[in-house]
Amino acid sequence: MSFVPRTPGASALTALFLSSGLWLSACASAPETRPSPVSDAPTSAQQDVAAKAPPPVIEPPRRSAAEDFDQAVAIARTGELTAAEAALRALVTQEPKLDYAWTNLGIVQERLGKHEDAERSYRQALALAPEQQSAWDCLTRLYGRTGRSAALETELRGLLETKQDSVALRTALAVTLLQQKKLEPAATEAKRALKGDERHTHAMQVLAQVYYREGKHELARMVLENARDIAPADAATRNALGLVYLALNVRPQALEEFKEAAKLRPDFAEARNNFGAMLNEAQDYAAAVTELEAAVRSAPDFAAARLNLGNAYRGTGDFERSKAEYERVLELRPQQPDPLFNLAILYLDVEPPGGDPVGRYKTALTYFERYEAQGGKDDRIPQYTKDARKSIEREERRLERERKDQLRKAAELEKAQKEAAKQAPDATVTTPASPPPAQDGTHAPTDTARSPVTPGTTAPGAVSQPGTQAAPPRAESTPAPTPAKAGSGKLADDRN
Repeated sequence: MSFVPRTPGASALTALFLSSGLWLSACASAPETRPSPVSDAPTSAQQDVAAKAPPPVIEPPRRSAAEDFDQAVAIARTGELTAAEAALRALVTQEPKLDYAWTNLGIVQERLGKHEDAERSYRQALALAPEQQSAWDCLTRLYGRTGRSAALETELRGLLETKQDSVALRTALAVTLLQQKKLEPAATEAKRALKGDERHTHAMQVLAQVYYREGKHELARMVLENARDIAPADAATRNALGLVYLALNVRPQALEEFKEAAKLRPDFAEARNNFGAMLNEAQDYAAAVTELEAAVRSAPDFAAARLNLGNAYRGTGDFERSKAEYERVLELRPQQPDPLFNLAILYLDVEPPGGDPVGRYKTALTYFERYEAQGGKDDRIPQYTKDARKSIEREERRLERERKDQLRKAAELEKAQKEAAKQAPDATVTTPASPPPAQDGTHAPTDTARSPVTPGTTAPGAVSQPGTQAAPPRAESTPAPTPAKAGSGKLADDRN
């Protein structure tokens, strides 16, 4: 979900940022009038007053609403959604009748997770412009994401009783029916919308989605190519066409359509996700990271994009970032088993920082078990688990050999030190020279002292034993990334 254009009838499904101002009626300030001066030269009294008066305060020219809106969009592009919300809120407070400003405020609020505020903003836009297609698109998708499509269907049918010729309402109803997997009624409503406007590309996109889900890929292709001819710059059509080409196994054209959609609308999360997923398949992981990071910036709760981003990080060998993305998907979709499979593959493919090999493979096996316990199925798992167990056995044997080798070396060192101590000469005991005779002619009594051990030698019986420490694990070459579960791309803008 991203910002919508200001031009009436444009589709919110294109998911674009605005590059121009709001849809405003042209207006200008009335020219200022002033009385003619009494005489050409000021009087002395006027000169004295002018000399004493403070200089006039020149206020900076006030920005237009369009400029304020452009600034809010620029802020949102940087990811500062809270600041963008504040800017748009200030704008609609100042200009409350700007329906597209309300729609875009709702989009920012929805990105921030403020669903109730977003709905109020969308409905305010529709109160001002009941036929604004973008606001209806945003509202239908919000209801779909929050599991309320049936309630909106009832509302739309009621409105259509008095506005049967409304193309915007027909298209919104078609989307709502599609979200509920009511394919035939959705196709009927899309066709009715096209009877009202045969060039309505959004209705074409909905009809193509129905054909796509029914497996009628050639029909979907024909409809979308017609929509592309009508509006070549519509990114939603390009993205949907890419998915149809994939279904028809025409992968080069699919890649080009996704690439063009991402180029046309840089914040179109679905298009950038699909493009990034195909780059992952081509093992161009660095380029995939760029696309998929952009996708999750535009849609932080887009689980499929985060799953694909985790795969891209795994391809670059970035264990920590890959793991973080998979775990984020688990938070967003607790019942989805695919992240568990991908975490298992991550532990098989990439060695964690500071991790031990045995623990690494055992962790992979645990994730495979959790994946299958949650209903996941994959024919590759038996081979993966077999290889992991062999790796565990191999590592355990290696570690045991290293442990025995260290014990042997320590014993040999201790033995050598003892032998050296036995062969060393006894320490020499010297008696100091006799002191001078006492005055009475006798010698002063003395104690016999043992000389110290010569520095650098070991006293008999003393053994210097260094502590033992396991050798670092043997470095292994990193294999080519194992295929993981890719996030499935969704047709057009529907992320439900």
